[in-house]
Amino acid sequence: MTDKNQVEELEKDTTTEETTAQDTAIPVTELTPEEQWQQEKEKLQQQLDESRDKFLRKVAEFENFRKRTMRERIDLTKTAARDTMAALLPVLDDFDRAKKNAGEEGLGEGVQLVQNKLVSILQQKGLTAMESNGEAFDPELHEAITEIPAPTEEMKGKVVDTVEQGYYLGDKIIRYAKVVVGK
Repeated sequence: MTDKNQVEELEKDTTTEETTAQDTAIPVTELTPEEQWQQEKEKLQQQLDESRDKFLRKVAEFENFRKRTMRERIDLTKTAARDTMAALLPVLDDFDRAKKNAGEEGLGEGVQLVQNKLVSILQQKGLTAMESNGEAFDPELHEAITEIPAPTEEMKGKVVDTVEQGYYLGDKIIRYAKVVVGK
């Protein structure tokens, strides 16, 4: 019996080894030339799509750069004279003070012509005066120097007097108006 059992065990071992070898063997299937060509085509199409996407992104990035530099150049041109304009504003203030102090006598005709000429040249270059008197106080436009009791009820919270005129260069403020506010 032992011989018979040993033979049976040997047969079992060989059959399990065969099935295990068959189960673990990786089937090798060869791709047909058509399938290989299709895979290569898909790979190349994917690379082409990636390259096209990178190219389009670079073109868009360059366009944005070009537009941004154009805007910056326009802004720079508009405000290039900002420092010069700001330096000339005290001269305008002196003309305004001279006008107020001259009273009825008035300024000499020559001084008046110089002031008018200076104002017109600055306006041509984009300088505009800020209107403040009677306007509601806006801390983004006005610098409050002091508060005084409002002469009328409707002047509360509004600009009663302008001590120093504010100015715009184009659409940007180059000097805030110094004002007296009614409370």
